[in-house]
Amino acid sequence: MFLRYGSSEINQHSVHPDWCLTSDHAPLSIVIPIVDEIISTSKLSIQQKSEQENAFLEEITSSFKNFDTSNITNKEDLEFMVNKLNSLVNQVWNKNAKHLRITKHSKSQKSATRPSLTIEHQEV
Repeated sequence: MFLRYGSSEINQHSVHPDWCLTSDHAPLSIVIPIVDEIISTSKLSIQQKSEQENAFLEEITSSFKNFDTSNITNKEDLEFMVNKLNSLVNQVWNKNAKHLRITKHSKSQKSATRPSLTIEHQEV
């Protein structure tokens, strides 16, 4: 049996010599933990080319126009502004999107998924 080096979860095995039948081999057992997986059964979605999509885009566009970005002078100010924009997008998204239930028979529809704003940087 191949065991994972240094793994405390998987390397807990038991040898059972009392389970031997006519063979001189002793059965070896191992318990492999299986973690519960949470599967989302609903999502927020906005149908493309719908009134909700137009309302979402109009509200986001007008809000972005009103943002004052002249005070961004350093990385912290930029991250603060990106987080503020992200909160705004989430708020407007939740206002205009509707819950769709996902089932194994759900068909893929042309709909927008929630946008996300992230800022990534590399320090050299």
